[in-house]
Parts: sequence; structure tokens; C-alpha cells
Amino acid sequence: MRANIIRKILVILIVAIPVFSESSCKKQDKCGCSGDTIFDFSEKVNIYYNKEAGSVSGFQTLDNPYETFYFCNPQAMMPKLSLYKSGDVMLVTGKVYWNCQYVYNSSNYQSQYSMYYKIYDIMVTNVEVVPFGK
Repeated sequence: MRANIIRKILVILIVAIPVFSESSCKKQDKCGCSGDTIFDFSEKVNIYYNKEAGSVSGFQTLDNPYETFYFCNPQAMMPKLSLYKSGDVMLVTGKVYWNCQYVYNSSNYQSQYSMYYKIYDIMVTNVEVVPFGK
């Protein structure tokens, strides 16, 4: 009889402990340009664009060519970019978000590729040419 009571208490504990223990799940950041900001960006980059077509898509940083940043607001930045030559080293500032396609692909295809090559969206707030030597 005493063994029955101990067994029932053990079964209740086995069921109850996971229910009442703290969950360590972390909310995943929302992706895309209207998502959650993952970091503020301020770096020197080379931006290549087509002045005649008025189009710019993205850039890689000078330090890490395995990270690609796509503009959230390319049309808003074109008037400022058109003041400079395509390929100039520019200081870009803005808010960075996860690219939704990258998040989708990296979660479905757990590959080494997605571990090293990251794709972000960036809401650019300013671009300016960096004078040579600075």
C-alpha cells in the first residue's frame, strides 16, 4: 500500500515538473524591414548601383564579404547616392533586420552555408562618401 502511494507521487511529479518548470524558449525576432531591429549599422562599404536606371539593391561590408545587406528603402536613398560614383567607399548607417527569405531557408535547410553567409535587410538612414585616408 505504501509503495502504491510512493509510485503515484512519483508519477504526479514526473508529469508536474515539466509543466511548472521555467521554459527557456526565446521569442524569435520578426524578419523583414518592418520586423525587429537586430542591430544598428554604421560601416564603410562599397555600394554599386545603376544611376541611369535609378536602382540599387544591396552591398557587402569591406570586412566581411559573406554578409549581404539589401536596402529596405532604395528609392529614398537614390537621390543621395546619385551624388557619388558607383563603387565609392561610403559610410552607411541604418537599422538592420533579418531577411525573411534567409530566415526561411536557413531554418529549413540547416546547412553550413547559412552558418557563414548571412543576409540582412537594412533601413538606411544616411550614406556619405568617406574621404580617402580616413
